[in-house]
Amino acid sequence: MSKTSAAAAKALTSSNHFELFGLSPAFSVDRDALEKAYREIQSQVHPDRFAHAGDAERRASLQWTTRVNEAFQILRNPVTRAKHLLELHGVDVAFETNTQMPTEFLMQQLELREELERAAAKKDPALLEAIRIRLSAQSKDLEKRIQEKIDQAKDYKAAAERVRELMFLQKLDAEIDLAYEELESG
Repeated sequence: MSKTSAAAAKALTSSNHFELFGLSPAFSVDRDALEKAYREIQSQVHPDRFAHAGDAERRASLQWTTRVNEAFQILRNPVTRAKHLLELHGVDVAFETNTQMPTEFLMQQLELREELERAAAKKDPALLEAIRIRLSAQSKDLEKRIQEKIDQAKDYKAAAERVRELMFLQKLDAEIDLAYEELESG
């Protein structure tokens, strides 16, 4: 096994997605470097390269490809990237069990949901777009705050609270997508 193959095999078995792509664990990720590393690894492990190999090698290729794709998707998404980083630092984000949010944040989200319901009922794409723009600004602000908490302050517990908020915003953004789909189909 070559040095490169041994290093690739070690990275592929690691649970640290950053290590897999040769990146430093940080919330702020160089997207170009991530995509370049992803393409390089995919070119080495893609099943097409193993089409004429034995069954074991083809299965391994499929497993590696699945692992690489999963890790890439996790690191591309701010919520899952932050969750992965926090897990690496022993912080359980507890998305499913810890639903406590600051009251002010919850009130803002209730208002946005009500606006979304009104926009969907009126079938008004301009209102939907206005909501999405505000949501995008809130998300960018939260991402900046998460980056500061993780990358600079190393305050992983406080970052977890912001990550839960960002997850909430992503769910609302998905609801906007559904509202657009309903407009297009109806």
